[in-house]
Amino acid sequence: MIMAKQTVVQIDNQATEILTRNNLSITGGRKRILHLFLEQAGALAHGDIEKKVGEKFDRVTIYRTLQTFVDKGIIHTIPTADNSIRYALCKDECSGGHHHDHHVHFVCTVCHITYCLDDVVTPALKFPKGYTSSHVEVVAEGVCRNCKPQH
Repeated sequence: MIMAKQTVVQIDNQATEILTRNNLSITGGRKRILHLFLEQAGALAHGDIEKKVGEKFDRVTIYRTLQTFVDKGIIHTIPTADNSIRYALCKDECSGGHHHDHHVHFVCTVCHITYCLDDVVTPALKFPKGYTSSHVEVVAEGVCRNCKPQH
C-alpha cells in the first residue's frame, strides 16, 4: 500500500510532538532539522542538512542540534566507508542514551542514499571469551530498489 505524503502541518505537528516528548525546547532550528528527517526516506549527512537549511544556521548550531538529537534517542548515527557519519530518525523504542536500532543500513552505490532497513535485523553475534560488544553496526552496499532497472 502506498502511503500518502504527509502535509507540512502534519510534519510540523510531529516535530513538535517529538521535541515535547523529549523535554526539548521547541525552537525554529530544531523543528526545521526534524522536518528534514521526517520528509526524507534515507539518512542525511551534516553537509546535506547544511545545504537544505540554508544560511540561517551555522555549522556549530547544526552539529549541536544533531548531537542533542542523538543523545535524546531521536536520531542515530550510521558510519560510512569514508569515515563520515550519516544520521537517521530513530524508531519509538529509542531513548536518551539507549538506541535500539538493531537493523541493517543499506547504501545505494547509484544514488548514494543510505536507508535504514528496519525489517532486516542485525544478527546476534557470539564474541570470544573476554570480548563484550556495546554496539554493532551492519552496513550493506548495493543498488536500491529505486535505482535497480525494472525487468
